[in-house]
Amino acid sequence: MKTLKYALAAGVAVTLLSTLPAAAQFTERNIRISNGVNEDHPNGKGVDTFKACLTEKSGGKMKVQGFWGGALGGDLQATQALRSGTQEMVVTSSSPLIGILPELGVFDLPFLFANEKEADAILDGEFGKHIDAKLEGVGLVNLAYWENGFRNLTNSRRPVEKWEDFKGLKVRVMQNNVFLDTFKNMGANAVPMAFGEVFTALETKAIDGQENPFVTIDTSKFYEVQKYLSVTRHAYTPFLVLYSKKLWDGMSKDEQAALRDCAIAGRDEQRKVSRELGQASLQKIKGSGVVVNELNEQEANRMREQAKSVWEKHATTIGPDTVKMMQAELDKMRKK
Repeated sequence: MKTLKYALAAGVAVTLLSTLPAAAQFTERNIRISNGVNEDHPNGKGVDTFKACLTEKSGGKMKVQGFWGGALGGDLQATQALRSGTQEMVVTSSSPLIGILPELGVFDLPFLFANEKEADAILDGEFGKHIDAKLEGVGLVNLAYWENGFRNLTNSRRPVEKWEDFKGLKVRVMQNNVFLDTFKNMGANAVPMAFGEVFTALETKAIDGQENPFVTIDTSKFYEVQKYLSVTRHAYTPFLVLYSKKLWDGMSKDEQAALRDCAIAGRDEQRKVSRELGQASLQKIKGSGVVVNELNEQEANRMREQAKSVWEKHATTIGPDTVKMMQAELDKMRKK
């Protein structure tokens, strides 16, 4: 009888042990995620989903804490902390990081994507993986591409329905050479200016217009001092969900897989919320009395053609192979 008890106990022990390896692959970790935006941004919902997913997959061992509004430093500073291994994660726009990886400048190129479907297909496909491999070479692991949104033009003078309508408009743009060249190429007077100064400059007519996603136009109340909104979709820069490669390399395969899977779950929620919020902001802007116009396909294509010289000018800095690959992927998709 005693032998039978020992045998049964051993059998139970073996059964229990067989269920342990997956949980055993997770170590107690505190993961800090730096965000330059505030928690009420769609990134907040993305981080919530990421956190809940990771808690479930790791049995609560991988704990996530979000830091907002640049509390851990600006996007570039936080990203450098990842490279040195002193910080775990950052969600950052691609634009501030071109000094670390020039190839990220490809996302600043004008009239890159026609719509969200194109953006998703490129970012989540082979091209996105191409950029991911480049990022690993500079000490960063990209877990997923989240959405920063399309930028659109507002101004106080006229609807912009074709590229010639840009001519003579004094437009505030970010201090970014690709953005400056994009608007100069269209004939606009591109004015670099700190974001905090834009509302007053629009109100006093020191500038005619500015360009930002719908949500920013709404939350910044630019519709109060602008008459026209043209849905130009002239730029689309993604957010990158980055992890420190130094810290990543010390993780188990299960931990790495959980981080990737949960960043993708966060991506799906973040994009959904971002797009819903964008449409709600657009309706609010329309309701304020701003005249809104969409570009027709022919004029959108003309703008894309006009912008080719900007692509050619910056291809050398970005990396000719990366720009060619992007163009090839877009051409292949648009021929389907």
